[in-house]
Amino acid sequence: MSAHGHVDLGHTVAGWTGTTLALLGFAGAGVAVCAAWPPGILIGLGVVVLAGAVTWVLHLAGWGKPSGPRPEAEWDWRTRDAAALAGHADCLGCRVGGPRRAAAAAARPRPAVRLQAGDEAA
Repeated sequence: MSAHGHVDLGHTVAGWTGTTLALLGFAGAGVAVCAAWPPGILIGLGVVVLAGAVTWVLHLAGWGKPSGPRPEAEWDWRTRDAAALAGHADCLGCRVGGPRRAAAAAARPRPAVRLQAGDEAA
């Protein structure tokens, strides 16, 4: 049993890729600050911005997750979200993805998922 109980923490390909790129960008910018190299600071911050864009594109391609908990069968980080191509309800990233995706995302409600309490899971 994990310290967080029996919950979906949202580990996805989009999340791991974006976090890794952002970490590399911040680390590069930090090294550039210590080395007093202004172009390196801008390059590092550019990688951070790129991390956000890559995460968004991967989310729209189905490698992210919708808001809220997912069914337990979809908790593996390599599981692709088939509903992402139409758009997720209440998802800012999907609404920014274009008017067709935003209209599809707003039209359908999210299904309810029952979660077990952390101390009930064995």
